Amino acid sequence: MTVADLRRSWEEPPATVVFVGGGPRTVGLLERFAANAPELLGDRTVEIHVVDPYPAGGGRIWRRDQSRLLWMNSMTSDVTIFTDESVECEGPVVPGPDLATWVAGEGAVILERAGLELPGPMDFPPRVVQAEYLAWAWQRVVGEVPATVTTHPERAIELTADHRVILASGKELKADVVVLALGYLDRFPTASEAAWAAQAYDAGLTYIPPGYTADVDLDDLHPGDNVIVRGFGQAFVDLMVLLTEGRGGWYDECDGLLSYRPSGHEPILYVGSRRGVPYHAKLGYTVAGTKPVPTRYLTKAALTELGDGVLDFDRQLRPLIDKELTFAHYQQLFTAHPERTRWPWQQFAEVLDRSLPSAPEFVAAVEVAVPDPEDRFVRAEVDRPLTGQFFADRQRFERFLSGLIEADLVRRADPEYSADLAVFNALLSIYSVLSAAIVEGRLTDEDRVRRVETEWHGFFSFVASGPPPRRLEELLALHRAGIVRFAGPELEVAIDSDRFVARSPGVAGEIRARAFVEARLPRPDVLATTDPLLRGLLADGVLAADELFATDGTSLGGGQLKADAHCRAIRADGTVHPSLFLLGPSVSGSAGSSGFSRPHFNGPGFRQNDAVARHLLTLLAPAVRKEERHAS
Repeated sequence: MTVADLRRSWEEPPATVVFVGGGPRTVGLLERFAANAPELLGDRTVEIHVVDPYPAGGGRIWRRDQSRLLWMNSMTSDVTIFTDESVECEGPVVPGPDLATWVAGEGAVILERAGLELPGPMDFPPRVVQAEYLAWAWQRVVGEVPATVTTHPERAIELTADHRVILASGKELKADVVVLALGYLDRFPTASEAAWAAQAYDAGLTYIPPGYTADVDLDDLHPGDNVIVRGFGQAFVDLMVLLTEGRGGWYDECDGLLSYRPSGHEPILYVGSRRGVPYHAKLGYTVAGTKPVPTRYLTKAALTELGDGVLDFDRQLRPLIDKELTFAHYQQLFTAHPERTRWPWQQFAEVLDRSLPSAPEFVAAVEVAVPDPEDRFVRAEVDRPLTGQFFADRQRFERFLSGLIEADLVRRADPEYSADLAVFNALLSIYSVLSAAIVEGRLTDEDRVRRVETEWHGFFSFVASGPPPRRLEELLALHRAGIVRFAGPELEVAIDSDRFVARSPGVAGEIRARAFVEARLPRPDVLATTDPLLRGLLADGVLAADELFATDGTSLGGGQLKADAHCRAIRADGTVHPSLFLLGPSVSGSAGSSGFSRPHFNGPGFRQNDAVARHLLTLLAPAVRKEERHAS
């Protein structure tokens, strides 16, 4: 008997993997684990434990236990959790149904049994439909993974030096490998939020800080009371729904126009934000052949030509971003709608190639070659449509904004404006390049937080991640019913005696209310997380996080947990933890890999999951298999 045969005769103990977090990221990683196991795992026995107080599959955000009135921000046909032929990864592709295919097939009975209507491919389904899809996907993955899988519906509160995961109940799980697949983390209030809460309490007012709307207690927003709302994105839309339909109101439709029928339990919402306008409606059409393409100006090669080291976002990156978006818009306009242009595309493109969108030569070319102002693109004007305008009368402002929303609904449903779709696709490609620049350390902390994570991400969300069109139709109906009022841009809020007071420099007058809601998600900051497990690991130096500072030394708060290219945790001393993996939006290198991928889109999350799963399997494989692979 050879030494190798003798080693094979030894029975290695089962390998144990503990996942902290049982949401979509864990589902996706386990799917890749199952797909790659036949090649890499051998006959090693594996035990998997998944720790999460919320049901495995959907986790907290995509749990079944939430209002059926809350919708996804994506169409049914735009979501999948399974790989397909587009995914470029080392492991095998194992196709599975996207959400639309699942709804039309195996999911139909499940949804009908749950009392849910079956959404069509172009519908924006309730989030509980996605919860059912993820619960089904979890069961499928558990059936395929070559391991015993045990769930623990509680919190993990500690990870010891000898790799024991301590649960809130006191139970301990000894692990060979730990994967922290944590989603969006709760955090302690900022100093500003704590001050607002204290002042509001002293004045007998209601202040609701940033948070996940589905989890926020809205009982203190009383029927008929004025409520100032700052934020006009997804968090506001959820708030609007819960305070109207969620309180018994309903909609009638006559000749295509919605009318809202109040229940009498609704407060009056005065909504404003930095822009003062709601996010653009999601596009209501598709155009064959239009998809994200590699960037033309904001490329890795272009960033390399700018030199080594840190880049200046405003001076070096923003002009290339503007040029990229401008090119995408006009290329689609000139090639798909040439009847609305006066020059050949190549002639126009040559002007842009040798200039910038703000250059006099290009501005003059647009004036001549694109006669209709509705067909022109100026990023700054798209970003802030109310800049430079002042309304001395609030009713006039509200009529103007209603018209703006109505025009947006018409345009976003009309493929004659497919240049908007081209801009949407360009935004996705630009995000990929910016994400790589961040991971490579090419941006200062200040540019990363203020320019990319705040300004750029805000513009991206405003243009590309807005609500379903129906939600803006409902917004207009609520405005006509007097339930929603528009407060204006650059909204500032203060406390004056016994009331919140809101003012906008773009609209005359003030708004007084006893309640104020910050309708936005809290800014991620792992150093401020309330999670006891992460706080303990950070305090012990097992995990490290970016602490961000502006150039003047001002703290920008905490950033993300540090991980290497294989998603292994980086300790405070800079060393890499070989058996602790980090995944999710609060981890460095996660940009672009969070969220759900679109089918046939080669989503970065799939590629990252596959690479991590293969690394895990290599760690867990029997020692003899590792030696065989090393020898080969």
